[in-house]
Amino acid sequence: MIRFETVARSTRSHARVGKLHTPHGVIETPVFMPVGTQASVKTLSQDELEQLGFKIILGNTYHLYLRPGDERIARLGGLHRFMSWSGAILTDSGGFQVFSLAGLRQIDDEGVTFRSHLDGSEHRFTPERSIQVQRHLGSDIMMAFDECPPYPASYDAVARATERTYQWAIRSKQAWESTSSLSTNGEGALFGIIQGGVHEDLRLMSLQQITSLELPGYAIGGVSVGEPVEEIRRIVEFVAPRMPAEKPRYLMGVGTPEDILHAVQQGVDMFDCVLPTRMARHGAVFTSRGRLNLRNAKHLEAREPIDPECRCWVCQRYTLAYIHHLFRAGELLGLRLATYHNLAYYARWMAHLREAIKTGAL
Repeated sequence: MIRFETVARSTRSHARVGKLHTPHGVIETPVFMPVGTQASVKTLSQDELEQLGFKIILGNTYHLYLRPGDERIARLGGLHRFMSWSGAILTDSGGFQVFSLAGLRQIDDEGVTFRSHLDGSEHRFTPERSIQVQRHLGSDIMMAFDECPPYPASYDAVARATERTYQWAIRSKQAWESTSSLSTNGEGALFGIIQGGVHEDLRLMSLQQITSLELPGYAIGGVSVGEPVEEIRRIVEFVAPRMPAEKPRYLMGVGTPEDILHAVQQGVDMFDCVLPTRMARHGAVFTSRGRLNLRNAKHLEAREPIDPECRCWVCQRYTLAYIHHLFRAGELLGLRLATYHNLAYYARWMAHLREAIKTGAL
């Protein structure tokens, strides 16, 4: 499965550098995982992701289940072979996507009945079914099926979702232990998800419940569903340092560079977010001088690159004026260049944080 080791610790915070050993390579943490929702990180090739140094990406169980189908992917050799990706893959449980289908799903203690956003067909997800689908995909790390309560929600509603998440985690573990023969990738690891909304007592209860299952890793869920930044950071500060130190800690769906820095200081090891790729497609890029809007008319004759301090090939070759033109003209190349640059920025940011922890400069 996987193995995690800590190789350096900060003397000023809970931050740490680790090595996550997976069936598809060793990953140095803290690490950012680009989101490949439908077995593709939008606009980029697998070669380009490898050039950027990414060794793990995220796939979406809900979307891949609906199209092209988990059983078809299994017949084609599993997700790694299907998408020609040699690195590690983490798949979410599908829970977040299902619970975001307001009006298209019904939740009960056994699972969730939902209608496809593609064609309206009815489907049923249970903890057992989620694990089965992820086994077919053959991910290195799979997530337990959980209920992600919305924000805002009443205390009682969050409490019910937190207890249901625990019961579903028990069933997810049982399914995980009994279905290893279905995997197209040997023995993928199962991570549990800590819920509880913005309530510290519920978070503590969930932390104790989920970690009692003795899983290979744990995640903080439900902190990217509309909460104010201050609430997200308060919960991360409360939960992360209390998570088992010998296991990888994963913060789901949180991804501004500032939020990553804060979470790293609390001891978080793994991150994913659609932010850098989604913002790029809308013409927003991260730079050493702050965020830039590539559509801004002030770039019409800008001869400098997106970021003079960036060494990615986009900044080495193209001017802001040219990329601005691509966006104004609706050329697909603009989306690709902005996406590549943003992921280069994130790769460099994570490497910077790891080095700062090692040298005591964080």
